[in-house]
Amino acid sequence: MTRVVFLDAATMAATDLSPLQRPDVTLLLYPQTSPEQLLTHARGAQVLISNKVPLDAKAIAALPELRCILVAATGVNMVDLVAAKAAGIVVCNVQGYAGTAVPQQVFALLLQLTNHIQSYHQAVQQGLWSQSSQFCLHLHPIEELAAKTITLIGYGDLGQATARLAEAFGMKVVIAERPDATEIRPGRTAFENAVRQADVLSLHCPLSAATEKLINANTLSWMKPTALLINTARGGLIDEQALAEALTTGRLAGAALDVLSVEPPTASHVLLNKSIPNLIVTPHVAWASRQAMQRLVGQLSENLQAFIRQQPVRQVSG
Repeated sequence: MTRVVFLDAATMAATDLSPLQRPDVTLLLYPQTSPEQLLTHARGAQVLISNKVPLDAKAIAALPELRCILVAATGVNMVDLVAAKAAGIVVCNVQGYAGTAVPQQVFALLLQLTNHIQSYHQAVQQGLWSQSSQFCLHLHPIEELAAKTITLIGYGDLGQATARLAEAFGMKVVIAERPDATEIRPGRTAFENAVRQADVLSLHCPLSAATEKLINANTLSWMKPTALLINTARGGLIDEQALAEALTTGRLAGAALDVLSVEPPTASHVLLNKSIPNLIVTPHVAWASRQAMQRLVGQLSENLQAFIRQQPVRQVSG
């Protein structure tokens, strides 16, 4: 029997996890796992499933029976891949499961910034429409997306799906080249030029040493003061203090974020300051449509079965 432990099963909410149950598997589900609980929960497992529980070199070294890590996400920055490979541990992720959900959230956030739907709804509830001297109520300027430029940083599955939606809105799509690129690939635009063109800058790249704080004070200074920033990727891509200052001083028109650098954030997090104008923060739910989460579990099941057959799929290390 293969002992499988899901370290943070509560991240899947009410999703049906039964596809993970197999006759040749002992499955243990822990809602959460703190750093202090990690070794107790993981001890004896041949397979660990983790969405966001960090598995660093120290933890990997302390788990000699561990043979496979199944990441319940696409990003694998919470696993020390070097240590895993050195220990002969296979690491697999899930891919493409949120190809509809995340782009949908990108435009839900963007439309909130351009159309101010919640603000208008609240105004109606407060009776302001009833007090209007005319048939409508003008509180916030509304911007059309058509003919605006959206720059995408990261052009994998999610970036490409976002591009298709943007084109349906009549937007011009610009794909940014990597900042350190020595050559510009066909269809790409030099990084700084791409950022400068953006009416909307949307992030879809993984978090790594090369991309940490990619959007910083310098990058933000290239952006139009009328531009909007959308981040549904990873919070660490942004220098959050620099973003707070850009919004507060009016150097950037608005931002909508589904991710922060530390999750959950402390109540004193710089971007949870209610006085920052034109900032929307949602709690890392862009990926979490019911359908996407069920697809994710389906891929975890496939990854588990493939590992047991000694034919790993979606392998990123090992």
